[in-house]
Amino acid sequence: MSILATCLAPLLLAQAAPATPSAETGCKASLPEQPPVAAKPASGFYDKSADARAAMDAALADAARSGRSAVLVFGGDWCHDSVALAKLLTSDAFKAEFGTGYSVTLIDVGVPQTGSGRNLELLARFKVKDLKGTPAMFVVGPDGALRNKRKDALSWRNAHSRGDAAILDWFRKLKN
Repeated sequence: MSILATCLAPLLLAQAAPATPSAETGCKASLPEQPPVAAKPASGFYDKSADARAAMDAALADAARSGRSAVLVFGGDWCHDSVALAKLLTSDAFKAEFGTGYSVTLIDVGVPQTGSGRNLELLARFKVKDLKGTPAMFVVGPDGALRNKRKDALSWRNAHSRGDAAILDWFRKLKN
């Protein structure tokens, strides 16, 4: 038996007592005294328990008061495109360049494609009846007007493959 196998065997077998080092193998491996505690899952971007209507109303009121545009992203933590967009929009790089002009609100919509959607009634404000994919991103100016077209707002289902540079460029063009 190799030294590696001799050292790992007690760990792999998950014996309750620590392995005793052997002079002939030089193994100093031992089991932990207590099993490791499972790590808590990282909190997501899209809060399922948030009052989405209140969050959206607050974002729109803040836009009118502050002169910044409200970026409303309807997505879910299960969706890699939603997560990619949320990561960028909450990043220091985005905040540094666009923080004075935009506030970002992330709204969980569940999984609307499977009939397990939530907060979908909020999309009626933007004349959206069915959300076929996530994320959807609406930018509302301080005057309450939609700054991007509805078709564009619903086109972010490829946010991950667009890449950060292209998304930042999209905001630069929207700003002008």
